[in-house]
Amino acid sequence: MAKITWKPGTMIYPVPAVMVSCGREGIGFNIITVSWTGTICTNPPMTYISLRRDRFSYDIIKDCGDFVINLSTEALAFATDFCGVRSGREVDKFAHLGLMPGRSSKVNAPLILESPVNIECIVKEIVPLGSHDMFISEVVAVNVDDQYIDSNGKFSLERAKPICYNHGAYFSLGKNLGHFGFSVIKEKTKKRKEREKILYKKHKS
Repeated sequence: MAKITWKPGTMIYPVPAVMVSCGREGIGFNIITVSWTGTICTNPPMTYISLRRDRFSYDIIKDCGDFVINLSTEALAFATDFCGVRSGREVDKFAHLGLMPGRSSKVNAPLILESPVNIECIVKEIVPLGSHDMFISEVVAVNVDDQYIDSNGKFSLERAKPICYNHGAYFSLGKNLGHFGFSVIKEKTKKRKEREKILYKKHKS
């Protein structure tokens, strides 16, 4: 097996495909699709988005100081792509796509009601990096759709059919290969979990 060496570039894939909502009542709302995003700290919960300075949402988020990360799904794939290729200078994306802006609990930016998870963020620092600036932000609230919470109180995001972005294309997620820690789980615990899974399926049917 031979390796081919390319010039330096962004080849960490797959990555999230999220819709970031921003703006205020009175000045208007916008949505921008972002893939350069992720978790950077657990306590306090911190995240980031990286934006080009010429994007319409850049100044909105910089001036307002907050935004909402809305996770995307198969049902929202078209909207996710549209919000990444059309500018809010030209079109009201909420109205054009038939998406509903909802009231956030901690920030002034709207959330997207159709998204299964809305992560409210307050900007703490803007770091110039080159082509993009990184908005380092604190997560101040997370909103989830109760339809994806099972009888055990577990939030089952996979039922919402989330999507990711992989080297120029959007993809749905595949099968579950194992929960965190499955590589070191004891056989006794593994059998117990399998029994619980069977019982849960019988209960659901």
